[in-house]
Amino acid sequence: MRDSFILTSILSILLSAGCSSFRSPNEPKQSGTLKDTFKGNFTIGTAINADQIRERDPVCGKIITDNFDAVTPENIMKAEVIHPEWDRYDFSLSDKLVDYAKKHNLEVNGHTLIWHSQLPSFVRRMKDADSVRQYFTNHIKTVASRYDGKLESWDVVNEALEEDGSMRRSIFLEKLGDNFVVEAFKLARQASPNTKLYYNDYNIEEPAKRAGAIRLIKKIQAAGVHIDGVGIQGHWNINHIPLKHIEDAITEFSALGIKVAFTELDLSVLPSPPNATGADVNQNVQYDAKLNPYTEGLPDSVQQKLTDGYASLFRLFLKHSDKIGRITMWGVHDGQSWLNNWPVMGRTNYPLLFDRQLKPKPAFYQVLKIKENYSVNNQSHQKNARFN
Repeated sequence: MRDSFILTSILSILLSAGCSSFRSPNEPKQSGTLKDTFKGNFTIGTAINADQIRERDPVCGKIITDNFDAVTPENIMKAEVIHPEWDRYDFSLSDKLVDYAKKHNLEVNGHTLIWHSQLPSFVRRMKDADSVRQYFTNHIKTVASRYDGKLESWDVVNEALEEDGSMRRSIFLEKLGDNFVVEAFKLARQASPNTKLYYNDYNIEEPAKRAGAIRLIKKIQAAGVHIDGVGIQGHWNINHIPLKHIEDAITEFSALGIKVAFTELDLSVLPSPPNATGADVNQNVQYDAKLNPYTEGLPDSVQQKLTDGYASLFRLFLKHSDKIGRITMWGVHDGQSWLNNWPVMGRTNYPLLFDRQLKPKPAFYQVLKIKENYSVNNQSHQKNARFN
């Protein structure tokens, strides 16, 4: 079992390390692209990693520039990377990201200014509130001001809520109090007045956590502080896509006068461990082969379920496209996905629209067809309305 686990882990790491440039000469070309298909409805984005920012694989690069008009850095703008020491910032990769986006006419969503996870070690060691507040203030001002006018948006605060809608117990809540989210948005607005500001979280389509997110957004607004939108992460499983809750969330968040974005969309096809909930990156479940059933490829029945799941979601997104600003896939292709190693290390997951060989999956073509059918149906309804 251990040898099997090690072999599977090595394979997953190799597949996840970057894009493979292999492509069969007989492979059919995709017809249509995501960004062209949904132009005029909402922006289509993807999360990209350091190698993609460095443009180390031209095949993967073409998928990005053909299909997406926005990018979110998967990790390089998180605090542990961009602010590794108290008095030192490392903007090398984030500057390169901005240059990459400008070169390819892509919008950038900054991710993320304040998050309790992936903090630099010096912050985790802090004991007094004054030090935390100084870090908090300096970090937001320094990072946000550097990219004012260069980013389309920021995820200002990430994952500040518990599943019951209460404030998450974090170093920021403990040391700064429950007003820290309002303060973060205030500082971000001052430092970057030309950038849209979002609150981002997972499971905020679920009723209890959604209620907490609405309270938090109303609190920001009541303080006279600017907020442009809310990001629903969208880490779901093909066996449970809460469409009714998602639609309710779109409607209720939009009623607050803000835009809705789906910021980290992927659909896991694997069994969920019994004790794993939400999308907390700190969860770590022991490997079990029963939780990794598709190491040799995805059965047609599961591929169809994935396709149907994406079709249902994009049908809903189109229905509410007047309220939605952006849909961002959390990764370009399956081999890159964080879900290969979360919450169980060494699994083989298939959650995105492009596979490990960089080929569009049936779900990709179905998503394009959803828009085509939606447009035809709308034209038919309009025509019937004129003659009735």
